[in-house]
Amino acid sequence: MLLQAPSAFSVVNSRGENVVPLFSSSYSSILKLSPARNGGGLVISASKGGSNTRPLTGVIFEPFEEVKKELSLIPTAPQISLARQKYSDACEAAINEQINVEYNVSYVYHSMFAYFDRDNVALKGLAKFFKESSEEERGHAEKLMEYQNKRGGRVILQSMIKPLSEYDNEQKGDALYAMELALSLEKLTNDKLLHLHKVAAENNDVQLTEFVESEFLGEQVEAIKKISEYVTQLRRVGMGHGVWHFDQMLLHA
Repeated sequence: MLLQAPSAFSVVNSRGENVVPLFSSSYSSILKLSPARNGGGLVISASKGGSNTRPLTGVIFEPFEEVKKELSLIPTAPQISLARQKYSDACEAAINEQINVEYNVSYVYHSMFAYFDRDNVALKGLAKFFKESSEEERGHAEKLMEYQNKRGGRVILQSMIKPLSEYDNEQKGDALYAMELALSLEKLTNDKLLHLHKVAAENNDVQLTEFVESEFLGEQVEAIKKISEYVTQLRRVGMGHGVWHFDQMLLHA
């Protein structure tokens, strides 16, 4: 952001006469040679000449002047974040809402793990799948909490709804019913993430939109696709012996 550079030089004698033109352009700066005070040599100095002295870029950046505004905005109270900058209350609230969504989904998946891990259900593959899913959703919540702190927001955890403890279904069976519920939860999570992205866009928060896009949206689409395939496979095999084979596939995946 250099604003002006000399683009023409010449050497003049002590009477101001042009002796050696170095190069020339519309910006006529010159080098002046004058006797040193002690008489022992010459002193060379630069000066601007001519009428066209406009900055090359047309932009004047004065950091010490412009930083005064930011200095005045730095909080002094110990309970207020120093890192917060251009982070709206709406974005902060939307992040806290998404943290709650991720924890609730994790809670439901954990209850599914507990159900399929029972000795009288004994579908270890499904238990493994839902345990990993629960850990993944909790990891998403923690990632959002870290981002909230990074931007200078305040994490506010909310209450969670008690999940089901029984997943058996007379028409569908427990495996298909639980997987369809998981698909619905993944789509709900995707809706909530898209809402978070919308709030960020409405508040011109480019950093938050980039965070949601790079860390969540692509992964969410992949999860919906994978669980959709599991639902289709479970519908094909029905409630009989095929469920055991499906469970073995998950167990060794």
